[in-house]
Amino acid sequence: MDFQLTEEQHMLRDTLRQFAENELKPKAEHYDRTHEFPMEHIKKLGELGIMGVVYPEEYNGAGMDYVSYAIAVEEISRGDAATGTIVSAHNSLCLSPIYYFGSEEIKKKYLTKLTTGEWIGCFGITEPDAGSDAAGTKTTAEFKNGMWVLNGSKNFITNGGVAQVAVVTAVTDKGQGHKGLSMFLIEKGTPGFSVGKVEDKLGICASSTTELVFDNCAIPESHMIGKRGEGFKIAMHTLDGGRVGIAAQAVGIAQAALDFVVPYAKERKQFGKSISDFQAVQWMIADMATEIQAARLLVYQAAELIGTGERQRYSKYAAMAKLFASEMSHRVTHKAIQILGGYGYVKDYPVERFYRDSRITEIYEGTSEIQRLVIANNVLREY
Repeated sequence: MDFQLTEEQHMLRDTLRQFAENELKPKAEHYDRTHEFPMEHIKKLGELGIMGVVYPEEYNGAGMDYVSYAIAVEEISRGDAATGTIVSAHNSLCLSPIYYFGSEEIKKKYLTKLTTGEWIGCFGITEPDAGSDAAGTKTTAEFKNGMWVLNGSKNFITNGGVAQVAVVTAVTDKGQGHKGLSMFLIEKGTPGFSVGKVEDKLGICASSTTELVFDNCAIPESHMIGKRGEGFKIAMHTLDGGRVGIAAQAVGIAQAALDFVVPYAKERKQFGKSISDFQAVQWMIADMATEIQAARLLVYQAAELIGTGERQRYSKYAAMAKLFASEMSHRVTHKAIQILGGYGYVKDYPVERFYRDSRITEIYEGTSEIQRLVIANNVLREY
């Protein structure tokens, strides 16, 4: 396998690394503290083509590959994890089902606005009683007078408070379990569609995480994404791609932690010398660097497989990448705090934010436990 980046991928990485250094990092603490949505960053990323990285130019996308997408999310998350979350959820969760399963009419009407960042999108599958168990979905969609009428709610929805477009699952055939789910597109401003509770989170505080509420929300028949009863299949396809984005985000957070602690360890003096001279600190730094690189290569491998269309293979490797990268990020940011000691625990330094931001990567778009199930099921089928 060739692990060398192409010239275009190098250019993308360098451009976004500079953007992260100059635009994201200086304001990350402010947005973390105020919980403001970083709209200024999203607009600029839209101008750079990052709000539609892998989608064709005919829909105003940048037309890049999935490795480029992983590079983009990593570099953005290295500067600000919350912005990385926004970009990942928008690209992977909202745009993907529209592009792969939506009608041409839907693509031309909505995808062309979403890929430029003019509009922001969100994706809703999680409910109070349906997290890992999508078959527990309670939101319903009934066909009445030529319209689909939705009732219910979704929670923990990334970009929920700012999105102009939501792609959500609902039960169309009761008693059929996951085979009774279908997927729909709802536009902001549709009567009966509203934003509910705004979550106050441990980390990624600048990303908007909310409840979505549907109260006799009527949408056109054409706003079904895919076919009736395909909602679960579409959601799983969507989450496979999304897991690569979250894995890349986890790598970016961990890299930001390493980037901070190495210069710190060289400058910090204890017992008359730099703490980087102590073997205990050296071993932590060695473990951090090794695990980050291992995770990055897993992410690249999974991203490359997405482009091949080999569903079973990339599903397994996407789960592997997310599992390892998210748990790695937790370990790395934990070590970063340990190296700084008391200074790592206070908000004067960014490592406590890295630690808080990393924690969610083990939960959303499938918990670590779900990733292990996906991996195990795939491995067992191979023997």
